[in-house]
Order: sequence, then C-alpha cells, then structure tokens
Amino acid sequence: MVGVTTTDTTPTAPTHRPGKRSSALLTDKYELTMLEAALKDGSAHRQCSFEVFTRRLPNERRYGVVAGTARVLRAVRDFVFTDEQLEDLDFLSQETIDYLRDYRFTGHIDGYREGELYFPNSPILTVRGTFAECVILETVILSILNADSAVASAAARMVTAAAGRSIIEMGSRRTHEYAAVTAARAAYLAGFDATSNLEAAKRYGIPASGTAAHAWTLLHTNPDGTPDEAAAFRAQVEAHGVGTTLLVDTYDITQGVKTAIEVAGTELGAVRIDSGDLGVVSRQVRRQLDELGAKNTKIVVSSDLDEFAIAALRSEPVDIFGVGTSVVTGSGAPTAGLVYKLVEVEGTPVAKRARGKESKGGAKGAIRIFRNTGTAIDEVTYPLDGPLPDAGDHDFSQLSIPMVRDGELISEVPTLEASREYLAKQLVTLPWEGLALTRDEPALSVRHAH
Repeated sequence: MVGVTTTDTTPTAPTHRPGKRSSALLTDKYELTMLEAALKDGSAHRQCSFEVFTRRLPNERRYGVVAGTARVLRAVRDFVFTDEQLEDLDFLSQETIDYLRDYRFTGHIDGYREGELYFPNSPILTVRGTFAECVILETVILSILNADSAVASAAARMVTAAAGRSIIEMGSRRTHEYAAVTAARAAYLAGFDATSNLEAAKRYGIPASGTAAHAWTLLHTNPDGTPDEAAAFRAQVEAHGVGTTLLVDTYDITQGVKTAIEVAGTELGAVRIDSGDLGVVSRQVRRQLDELGAKNTKIVVSSDLDEFAIAALRSEPVDIFGVGTSVVTGSGAPTAGLVYKLVEVEGTPVAKRARGKESKGGAKGAIRIFRNTGTAIDEVTYPLDGPLPDAGDHDFSQLSIPMVRDGELISEVPTLEASREYLAKQLVTLPWEGLALTRDEPALSVRHAH
C-alpha cells in the first residue's frame, strides 16, 4: 500500500459561499417547475420542513450506514446558479430566473452525522426553510446520500464478514468514473483499508494499493508464443521490490507460486489469486508457500467477492480481500432507498398516506437508547425542537445534530478518518444478531415518542 497526501474537501466556509463548481443543475426539472408554480401562487415562502428517511432497508440488510453528509453540506454551499446556467433555463419565467439568480440556502439543517447507523424511519436529515429554498435541494441531497449510503452499508457488511482481515476496494472499472471516486470514499468510511483509485486517494487521503494485472504477465511472451512468467515477475520485483504482490493465476497457479518464490525469494510480500475455487486454491497455495519457506508471504484473493463470499472464506488462509463490483454497486443495491419528503408546513405536520408509502408528519430528531452493556436496544424520535424523550435508567445518545443555521455551517464537519472510527464503534453497539448476513427484521425499530 502506498500512502498519499490528503486534499481537504471538508466544507469549512459558510454554506452560502459558492465553491469553484456549482451544484445547482444537479437537480430534476420538476423541482424548478414546482418552484415556478409556488412563486406564482404565493406558497413559495411558506416555512417548511423536509426529511430524509427510508421506509425499508434494501436486500438483506438489517442496518444502514449514513454516508455522504460532508458532501451534502458542500453541495448545498455550492448550490448557486451561474449566469450561464440560467441562460439554459428558458422554460422558466423571468420571475423564477430572478429568484434563482439570487438563490442562497438560508435555512436550517439537522441530521445524523456521517458514520451513524440508521434504520427504517430514522430521520437521517431534516432541512428547514421556505418551500422554495428547500424543495430544489431534493435531488442533489438524495443523489449523494443514496449512492454513498448504499456503498457504505454494503461495505460495512463486508468488513464484518472479513473478521479483521484487510479489504481493498478495486471497483473503479465497474461504475461511472466519478462514482468510482465517491464509492471508494464510502467504502473507506465503512472500514476498507485501501483503494485502487488514485483520484480517491488524492482527494480523500485514502491509502492506494495495486501492483499488476494479467496483462503484465501476458506481455512477457516469447517470440515463439511461449509464456515467460518468470520474466514478468522478475521485472516487477526489480521495479517494486520483494514486498510487491505477484499475480500467480495467469497460467497454472501451482507453477505460478513456484516461479514467484524462485524469482522473489521467501520474503515475497504477497501472491494474488483471481480465479478458481478460492477456498480450495487458497489452502493449496498456503501449503505450497509454507513448504517453500515463504511462511510470511500473504495471500490476496479477488474475483467477484461480496459479503457472502467473504464470509464463506473466513476460515480459509486468506489475508487480504480485493472487492470490486459488489461494493461500488452497493452489493446489488445501488441506492439506499432514501426519500426526501415534506413533513411540516408552517408548524403543522403533514404526511403522505398512500399505501406502502406512508410517512410520519412533523420535523423530528432522534435518540438511541443503550443497555448498560453498551448494546443498542431502541431508537426514539421526538419533535425536533421539543424536549428529548425519557430514556429511563438507560444511557442514550442524541442522533440529530444541528449542522446549519440560517445558511451558515455551525458545527465542525468530522474528517473522513474521524467518521470511519466513529462507525467502527457504532457497529459494536448492534445486537449480535443485527450483524448477521441472513435476512430478518432490522436490528432496531424506530418508534415515535409523540
């Protein structure tokens, strides 16, 4: 693994001050057509509260991980329309264009910190202000939270399945080029140890990892068409030292391991296996390495791993897992299923009543209640500006944190490293069955105190 220099992307300036890049067009057209209608009928300036929550957890998950909060705050800060952007909005009236030209978010934001766990109906983020200034933030907020939380939730399950062994994120080629960067960030938040993506390494200070692909071994083919695996290994070791990782399954794995040790010696850092029955092969390779005297050489496995495959390999002599497609796609759930719903108008709770899509009205905060052993047992919501619920004799933590007041960032945004450490501690609070990979009920239920 190679360390890199961190580029700080945590928003520290007031949220109304635009950055170098506007996020204002990262939205859907109907946000602006609703704005136009609201300006015409006078409802645009009614005080409202919007809430981000999920009705259910996707796939077989029993908890979710909040990820992307810092990116959301940055996007809200940068939600400022440029003259060039406004020129393209010719479907809007001049009144609406003038409103957007002066738009700055001046409301309040409260929510769960990055790295917090959430469950169905947890009030993850509450955005308060006029209808006009809140409604047009819906798409960009959900775009970030849904993608990042899906990846972090999947990655956290993989970290649990790995039981303390290292995991490298290597899914850049399986998603959009910029989604690859934010997916690497979310995976690292969840406990992954490194990424193959250099932009993520530079932007977020994540350790970078990677050595060679099969193309490198295939490149070293003799003019008569015979492979020269030893030449490929030798050149790699000469370039990167014996601590490198050699990919041994381009041809015959047993011969590949033998050649790797012959070239690099018994101090070879690691061998990587990217094919075959990984459980059977890893046992064979471990036995062979030990017999050759390379007892400290680690085994890295990759090839379509997800949390279930990792769990199945937990008893095998695997030291490091390389995960690609399943983590950047949220392990088959590319969205966390989060929604952004209007829950209060001028202090009056409002709620959607459609079957299967019900919501609970009113702006809400939440606390989590713990046994004296530190195990979480309950999550309780309460009116956001009201008193905290009674936790009885139990310890509790306040989940809803004030983040923005009158458009200004009022609390320091935790660093990625701090959020990563925080999440690791929160996972320990789950009931043991909450970490299981089989589908059951969510690890905690969320109830309303009022």
